[in-house]
Amino acid sequence: MEEQQDRARMARKLQSMGGWILASHSRMTGRFLCASFAATVSLAEASAAQTEIERGKYLVQLGGCSDCHTPGTFLGHPDAARFLGGSDVGFAIPGLGVFPGRNLTPDKETGLGNWTVEQIVHAMTTGQRPDGRQLAPVMPYQAFSNLEASDALAIAAYLKSLPPIKNAVPGPFGPNDKPTTFVFVVTPAEVYNAMPKPGGK
Repeated sequence: MEEQQDRARMARKLQSMGGWILASHSRMTGRFLCASFAATVSLAEASAAQTEIERGKYLVQLGGCSDCHTPGTFLGHPDAARFLGGSDVGFAIPGLGVFPGRNLTPDKETGLGNWTVEQIVHAMTTGQRPDGRQLAPVMPYQAFSNLEASDALAIAAYLKSLPPIKNAVPGPFGPNDKPTTFVFVVTPAEVYNAMPKPGGK
């Protein structure tokens, strides 16, 4: 009789331990699944962000942004080490002044480092900077206003992903200012023909 009671107590104890083990296993499985799900979501978000940046890079290359915003481009030797770091040539617009292409890298002092993605998109598609100043019409913001919202955001994301380049671009120069950069000028034929020829010829 006593032996049967001992066996019953042992059975109850083993049953209790089995329940505890099962509960512990369930908790561990739940934690593992949660961690796996979080990791999957994180990887998906990272992949989506990378895809957006790659899309932005493609659009920037397609749009020729480097022409106006990379030093040396208009002089025939673009400086790849300062890609989109600001031009050394300004566009002259009669009555308005001379406007060199700005530094588009995320440098906080000389570039777009203090601009949010939304501010970059707004300036790019409306021509209005965060400080309220209107961009010169040489910046094709009217064309960029037709961008799909996702493409505009992709361009901004790509610009924010660039290595920051410290390059304080001079200007913009008003109509009465003296530019300190090279100047890109459109002139009438008679003005161009009267210019000194290379080599004094």
